[in-house]
Amino acid sequence: MIRKYTFGTPFPTDAVVLSLPAEKGPVPYLDLSREGNQVVLTRKLQPEDVLFGLGESVRGINKRGFRYVSWNSDIFSHTESTESLYASHNFLVFFGPGCLFGVYLDDPGRVSWDLGFTRSDTAVITSENGNLDLYVLEEDSLPALARSFRKLTGRSYLPPRWAFGYIQSRWGYASEAECRAVAEEHRKRDIPLDGICMDIDYMEEYKNFTWRKDAFPDLERFSRDMREEHIHLVPIIDAGIRQEEGYPPYDSGKAGDSFCKKGDGSDFTAAVWPGLCCFPDFLREDVRRWFGSLYRPLLEAGVEGFWNDMNEPSLFYTPERLEAALLRTRETASGGDYEALWSLSSAFNSLANNEEDYRSFFHHPSGTAVRHDKVHNLYGAFMTRASAEGFRRFDPDRRFLLFSRSSFIGAHRNGGVWTGDNSSWWSHLKLVLQMLPNLNLCGFLYSGCDLGGFSCNVTEDLLARFLQLGVFTPLMRNHSALHTREQEVYRFSSWEDLRSILRVRYALLPFLYSEFMKAALSDGMYFRPLAFDYPEDPRAVATEDQLLLGEGCMIAPVLEQNASGRYVYLPEDMLMIRFRSPEDYDLVPLDRGDHRISLGLREFPLFVKKNHAVLLCPGGTSTETLDDRSFTVLGRTDTAVRYDLYRDDGIDPHPVLEEHLTPVFLPAAAPSVPVPGVAISTAVL
Repeated sequence: MIRKYTFGTPFPTDAVVLSLPAEKGPVPYLDLSREGNQVVLTRKLQPEDVLFGLGESVRGINKRGFRYVSWNSDIFSHTESTESLYASHNFLVFFGPGCLFGVYLDDPGRVSWDLGFTRSDTAVITSENGNLDLYVLEEDSLPALARSFRKLTGRSYLPPRWAFGYIQSRWGYASEAECRAVAEEHRKRDIPLDGICMDIDYMEEYKNFTWRKDAFPDLERFSRDMREEHIHLVPIIDAGIRQEEGYPPYDSGKAGDSFCKKGDGSDFTAAVWPGLCCFPDFLREDVRRWFGSLYRPLLEAGVEGFWNDMNEPSLFYTPERLEAALLRTRETASGGDYEALWSLSSAFNSLANNEEDYRSFFHHPSGTAVRHDKVHNLYGAFMTRASAEGFRRFDPDRRFLLFSRSSFIGAHRNGGVWTGDNSSWWSHLKLVLQMLPNLNLCGFLYSGCDLGGFSCNVTEDLLARFLQLGVFTPLMRNHSALHTREQEVYRFSSWEDLRSILRVRYALLPFLYSEFMKAALSDGMYFRPLAFDYPEDPRAVATEDQLLLGEGCMIAPVLEQNASGRYVYLPEDMLMIRFRSPEDYDLVPLDRGDHRISLGLREFPLFVKKNHAVLLCPGGTSTETLDDRSFTVLGRTDTAVRYDLYRDDGIDPHPVLEEHLTPVFLPAAAPSVPVPGVAISTAVL
């Protein structure tokens, strides 16, 4: 059951696809109060209560005990004390003895979530705008609650199958020659690769929808050459449009009056990578259509994937704020005390992403002025929407890769996300593991992180452990920052071992793609906390470093430096597959309970529930060259097992389901079963 309650005058976010009437009367489970314009929701917490959700946020899978703030923020070096990250996902599930419900605040402004921080026994949720639709979801199980939320907000984005291949990225690939060298190093060493991301270096003066003719003289030819190598180019697009007459995106945007405005009606400007930029008013349908059309030359050049960045929106400074800081500098230079110097430091430290700046410009959906801070968290989501709508107009029968840094509920229908600018820290390896199930709960199934870490210098062992987790994440991208250690796998002494990790990904890719498709098409979760399958098991509910994957698997990666293994809790009997390569693995049956698992740096596990199967194909160096007609099927069974395999990229798999599915039967008593079109060998325990 889903109930809707309306407060004030909510802004239409389009996050919800299910039309429901607003109910009157008290809100179930929550105490409601008002403090000025704010709406405050309070609930007492029992000692056993667990809180899931909030998508991309710091700390554990269980969100209890900290304060989070929904306010999309460019936090380059975030730690566990960071309250806001790049995205806002306002869905929270309360789970405990006699307690199971979810709340979704359809509110694009600032929302705070004090989940036992001020008082350990109290959750307080505060909408600062006070204009919102509140949805209360009730179901009889955690998986049913997740499906109910997806019914409310819509089906998750379906990427193309090649987007499950390995993608190499770096801020610093500044020429076609550098990108070709990266591709060549992968291909000559048989390191699998499906994509190369192009960061802002490919652009002319960092201007969107341009490319440097000196470094990328013929993008169409370059893209075609890469496609012949089964490699896709994935360029970055930022939110800001450089304010420059003669630059076509600016000229057409100006002609259409497409940019956000200051209070006096002039275009709001702020500096980002290209210098002073204007910002498209993505909340307007005509502006989304205009912006989506700007991708067409890149699409016509053969580009099939994009990543949208800097779309919180991130602001380096506004001219007004910079001038104020410079004035203070001149005043301080004429003499001052330490207090004046500290004030000067504060003036410059507060230039970027200043909240006063976010309050200084406006959107004009339907001709009505809306101050940006009231709808701030929608900006990146509506940029994603503009992009996806442009792709669908260009080719409605093709799936394109699209993932974004900033997002809001609803954006999960149009693209995926990566978790922003992480660091080469062991703590960030664990952090992404704990983000993944909550992102899935909020609908963002196609997700991943910057494997190896974006900032700082990765160590060889940390990269290995990041990649071992990345084997199972839908988006598997190695990405690093300018001026950090180059972290392409071939640059390390253990590159052959790192290659083996990637080869396991490709051997599992048809299986992982199928698990993703089943989750997306059934409104389920690809990753989920153990509590979703084992709600009566206190140990499973409390587990913070293991995840269930798909219908019948569990992952438990090594997350600590120099660790030669780890402890694992099994809520039921399982089969452990300990991978070293697609051909070199152990099959270890393990009973329910605690286990110390030996895992050398070359080894990582996948756990399989009883009477479920994992399929391994011979692999390949790209998704297009995979042999997905021959499989080794691994499992621990005492009954017949059927596996449905998705192979293709139909835009809507439902009407042509039989073309997408290949039944595989794995009877416990038979070593192999012939199936038309599929050669199967089995390893059954």
